[in-house]
Amino acid sequence: MSKDVKIVNVAVGIVQRNTSLFSSGEFLMASRPNGKGWAGWWEFPGGKVEAGESPEQALSRELQEELGIKPTEIQAWLTRHFDYPATHDAVAKTVKLHFYFVTKWQGDLMPREGQQLSWQSPSHAPVSPVLPANAPIMHALALPPIYAVTNVAEMGEAAFLSALELQLKQGLSLIQVREKQLEQAHLVSFVVKVQHLAKQYSAKVLLNADIELAQKLGVDGVHLSSEKLMSCQKKPSKLMVAASCHNVTELAHAEKLGLDFVVLSPVSETKSHENAMPLGWQLFEQWIQNGNVPVYALGGMQEPDLPLALQAGARGIAMQRAVWEI
Repeated sequence: MSKDVKIVNVAVGIVQRNTSLFSSGEFLMASRPNGKGWAGWWEFPGGKVEAGESPEQALSRELQEELGIKPTEIQAWLTRHFDYPATHDAVAKTVKLHFYFVTKWQGDLMPREGQQLSWQSPSHAPVSPVLPANAPIMHALALPPIYAVTNVAEMGEAAFLSALELQLKQGLSLIQVREKQLEQAHLVSFVVKVQHLAKQYSAKVLLNADIELAQKLGVDGVHLSSEKLMSCQKKPSKLMVAASCHNVTELAHAEKLGLDFVVLSPVSETKSHENAMPLGWQLFEQWIQNGNVPVYALGGMQEPDLPLALQAGARGIAMQRAVWEI
């Protein structure tokens, strides 16, 4: 980075509506008005942190100035650096972006600076062009806050399928089938049942480890073990691809392959890996803070851990047990 490049702290609000535990809801995008650098490009609302302000204070001020609203419920999320090159209407600069979810506010939304506003669906965001720093954020927002892992081994199939349907009705939308104890024929039968239920609610199903079987059964994706991740030199095609990671080397390889997301574990003590040393939130945050691949926290996760995971920079939490009891 050149010493002449300006570094600017920016508070960014991901203003959301219709959110739930299992759904990201819609998020608001705004076009940059005429007279500003990158005019006409789309971005998340927010702006520069002024001297003496905290990012939270700057966010509140900027949303009132730009949109006429006062945020009343915010959740800290990612902090990211991005280098903007010089253009015909803007100087080169490095921005340090402090992202916050904004789920409640006072006042009526209105474009107070002549900008356009558009609510975007996480699964379909048609506005273009989007500021380069915002593109990976929109990719992460296409994923839900909860990633559920099946647990037939402890619950039994009938009880599990009943719990699955209940959670699908509540909005669960991302599921990994992970049943290593099942023989192939029984596993195939079980996957078909899960997939049948999931399709009724537009939920996505990933199969653990077996790429060929995932393709054969027509599920949405595959979840690679850390061993398969490290032996993989190219992202499997035509599938959503996730992976399990336990260290920075695996995280880096997942990002190199361009995987859709990963889980990092174990964050806390868990029955699945009783002898593994938990990472804790501080190390978890340290390992993922400069990466661009969305990360779920796994290992002993409960619903109250979701805000902690978000504040550490995760996209959400993955659960194998507690999710079926919510």
